Amino acid sequence: MQVPLAAHGPARIEIWRSADPVQYGCAGTIRWSRNGTVQFGVLEIDEVDGDIAAAAEHAYARMSGFLAQGEYPHLLRTWNYLDAVTEGDGDQERYRLFCVGRVRGLQTLDEAALPAATCIGRVDGVRRLQVYWLSAGEPGVPLENPRQVSAFRYPRQYGPQAPSFARALLPPLATGLPLLQSGTAAIIGHASQHTGALAEQLAETLTNLQSLVDAARGQRPALSPTLGSASLLKVYVRNAGDLDAVAAQLAALPAAPAFVVLHAEVCRAELLVEIEGLHR
Repeated sequence: MQVPLAAHGPARIEIWRSADPVQYGCAGTIRWSRNGTVQFGVLEIDEVDGDIAAAAEHAYARMSGFLAQGEYPHLLRTWNYLDAVTEGDGDQERYRLFCVGRVRGLQTLDEAALPAATCIGRVDGVRRLQVYWLSAGEPGVPLENPRQVSAFRYPRQYGPQAPSFARALLPPLATGLPLLQSGTAAIIGHASQHTGALAEQLAETLTNLQSLVDAARGQRPALSPTLGSASLLKVYVRNAGDLDAVAAQLAALPAAPAFVVLHAEVCRAELLVEIEGLHR
């Protein structure tokens, strides 16, 4: 499966490697791989008549049923890609409808066990929901950012169903996975910051990512104390004309982390950039 997001610079392929033997297979529409400790899954659901809420409900119900029947029932991380994520007004915005459908599909929502997550808009005009996930046999430790209101506690102004994810998650040590940082943007409390100012939004986003590292080190002090060579960032940029500027600003950081910059829509129309991360 491919997520058609244009990359800044040479085209790249994302590969997750395991030191242990990997099995893989299919279960209906779900494709999976696993190494005895962690499982990776993926599915695609076509929207019927542009109904993203129904597609999200179907996808998450299918995923939840699959996880409940297997040996890797604990979600650690999800990635969600859909076309035109901020299209629509008010509660008819596609991201808000996605949030409604996601919770309907999950059926039960344990705020103490939410995974890290990203929801990003493709710009290809294809009304198809793509969902990727990592799960494990043991639960991880969800983390929140003290600079932000937890997404699952957002006020009603952001839609009838608050986004249902943790700001980051520490996977079980046995998985060997790094800190998983959710899609993160220039938000303080629950409010977007620096409207129209790309450089300031990027700097605020990096501050939020560092805050998550600080929170994680309270649980796992062996993590590197700062973003840098121990980090890998995936950067989503709303406007294609801003790709060069974002890449240059990241490359100029004193201890620049590895990063990839992609053209994609962020889930609030006023936000110009969003970053997810892995950090050891």
